[in-house]
Amino acid sequence: MPLNTTTAPPFVAVLVRGLLAGLIAGLLAGAFAYVAGEPHVEAAIAIEEAAAAHAEPAAGAHDHEDALVSRTGQRGGLFLATGLFGAAMGGLLATAYVLLSRRRRSDDGGRSGLLLAGAALLGAVIVPFLKYPANPPAVGDPATINQRTVTYLLMVVLGLVAVWAGSLGYRSVGGQAPTWQRAAAAVGGFLLVTAVSYVVMPSFQEVPADFPATLLWNFRLASLGTQVVLWTGIGLLFAALMHHERRRRAGTALPST
Repeated sequence: MPLNTTTAPPFVAVLVRGLLAGLIAGLLAGAFAYVAGEPHVEAAIAIEEAAAAHAEPAAGAHDHEDALVSRTGQRGGLFLATGLFGAAMGGLLATAYVLLSRRRRSDDGGRSGLLLAGAALLGAVIVPFLKYPANPPAVGDPATINQRTVTYLLMVVLGLVAVWAGSLGYRSVGGQAPTWQRAAAAVGGFLLVTAVSYVVMPSFQEVPADFPATLLWNFRLASLGTQVVLWTGIGLLFAALMHHERRRRAGTALPST
């Protein structure tokens, strides 16, 4: 039965489902990062410590002893961090879902949730990753960390703008145009903003020449995989929860006989 606006769930109900979906997806992403990424982190730290010990043996030993958080604590904190981050992203997704509800052309809330999660994965993760891929410990100049952080966050914004440009291109062609023309306009708008962003934004080449290439890319793939697990999980779980809520409210709205 088609739903109308009177059956739309309130914001708090949507937000709670977004937070729950994000929390579970964050814990799943943490598990993936622990299994797929931790071995590469350990290997990179070993390289960093060996290089420090070779350059300044006394200073290297002092840094290891004065570590604020042990590696065991960092591993445990990984799940806490991904869980909280996932809940925050789920909350943002739910907020965007409600804010864009009047612009949706379909009553399928689950499909809309999946599309939002896919857009976030593309704009906030994949576009920035292709310009500024993650680096393991021992890679990167500490003197440029602030500049790299700011440019990465700016690249996240530009990635989301690129997705918005793609959506705008899709809608600008007109509803009577063939699907391939609308898709081409969407891809064109997205690629235009992405390409300009890649050219304008600065690049950082700080990977040591002797750093193992296999370790570097395995770490980067594990980092990207963690984000894919997070956003895929948020999208699927949020869609499932909204589908359940929609059916529940539709059943409640049916007149009694």
